[in-house]
Amino acid sequence: MDYKKGRGAQINTHNRFAQNKYVVEDEYLEFLRLNDEDPSLEQKTKFIEVYPKSIVNKVASPDVGMVWSMNPYQGCEHGCTYCYARNSHEYWGYSAGSEFEQIILVKKNAPQLLEKHLQKKSWEPEPIMLSGNTDCYQPAEAKFGITRKLLEVLLKYKNPVGIITKNALIQRDLDILKELNNYGLLKVSLSITSLEEGLRRKLEPRTASVKRKLQTIELFAKHNIPVNVMMAPIIPGLNSHEILSLAKTVSDAGALSINYTTVRLNGQIGEIFLDWLDHNFPDRAQKVKHQIEELHGGNLNDSEYGRRMRGDGQIAEQIRSLFVLAKRKYFKGKAMPEYNFEHFVRAPKGQMELF
Repeated sequence: MDYKKGRGAQINTHNRFAQNKYVVEDEYLEFLRLNDEDPSLEQKTKFIEVYPKSIVNKVASPDVGMVWSMNPYQGCEHGCTYCYARNSHEYWGYSAGSEFEQIILVKKNAPQLLEKHLQKKSWEPEPIMLSGNTDCYQPAEAKFGITRKLLEVLLKYKNPVGIITKNALIQRDLDILKELNNYGLLKVSLSITSLEEGLRRKLEPRTASVKRKLQTIELFAKHNIPVNVMMAPIIPGLNSHEILSLAKTVSDAGALSINYTTVRLNGQIGEIFLDWLDHNFPDRAQKVKHQIEELHGGNLNDSEYGRRMRGDGQIAEQIRSLFVLAKRKYFKGKAMPEYNFEHFVRAPKGQMELF
């Protein structure tokens, strides 16, 4: 089967909850070719509207650094084969592989649900993270604009928000972000996994280029919008050598802090990532695999809180030490500001909705 350019996952893994297994055989692709049918049609992204009853989720994990999150989209076109969110697509009846990138569930009623949540008498203002699972500024956002509407609601009620994204599309909402920041309600985290554009294209085929990501940091720094950079994940043998150079580059661009996670391949992600690794880096695939296993006690995954995000052992310690040095050398005297909770607007009873 030809390599699917512009996609991360090259296979469609079996959904562990499904009774039947769907496999695209080479004979079927050859049949399409002989009949002048385009097999690439199966690669086009499908958008399906869903109707959740709530949008703000309580985060139970103690090592994620957030208490509340919301995800306007399920599934993500960015195509990062290492993405931990892939497994969640199986709960919707789809695969963690190709279908995670090609079938995007869209929550158009998210702004109304958020407004109802913020109007609850029991709600006390706390930061809500966009997104925590899939990217709120993935390509679908350019079409549907749900994230922008969510930010409008948060601004209306003056509730703090954190944003994490890999996409420069966030620049579109600079007007709203500046207003949120004026009230001390905003923190932005930009995910930059590598400074090497060739590696970025393979790791994250539909995210913003390295140049556009750095431009985003510079733009936000110009407007005093606080930016943290997440080097996530660090993959030994692929991008682990970039820690110091990346830290210096993003600090020079205006980032106020930097953090990281190490790769862990839970659930179906191991099969997806290793297949991708064989396609793109056959010369070092086994070496990278073994180093990932060394991070997690001989496994590709680790689910233990406090350890799973950073790994354990010699390689994990080397990464940690480099980050300590990077922060001391390039981020001395820098820090992300605290949120301001004093401006929260408690809605009067019976107040009309924004949408």
